[in-house]
Amino acid sequence: MPPAGHLGPPPRPRRAASCHPTARQAGIVRAFKKAWEARDIGALIGLLDPGATVTGDIGDLPAALPGRIQGAEQIARTSLAVASQVPGMTLLERTVNGQPGLVAQQDGVTVAVYAFEIAGEKIARIWAILDPGKLRPWATA
Repeated sequence: MPPAGHLGPPPRPRRAASCHPTARQAGIVRAFKKAWEARDIGALIGLLDPGATVTGDIGDLPAALPGRIQGAEQIARTSLAVASQVPGMTLLERTVNGQPGLVAQQDGVTVAVYAFEIAGEKIARIWAILDPGKLRPWATA
């Protein structure tokens, strides 16, 4: 049992039934990518379930970065804030732990990896890895 005040390890993404996202899942993530690149807050909100959650693994990055974000509007606003703080960010569609995903790169260097859980036609959950130590394997991918 973890000590009082310790929440234990962060939740892990559930394993997908397949190692490859379906075309529908990939299409929803592609639409999210396009809306993010276009900085279209309305489209981002429309793709997210109202109760969607982002869980971030930020490692030793500044504590000002949230480790968890709840709600479609807050996730959309935070996504746009991230895009404005990382000039020249490129988003690549990839499969991440069997989930549809995006890899964010700046000047060819991976700065974040995102896995998406799709429920119905909406994004229900996003796992964001920003911890530089955990991103090393993606540097050569």
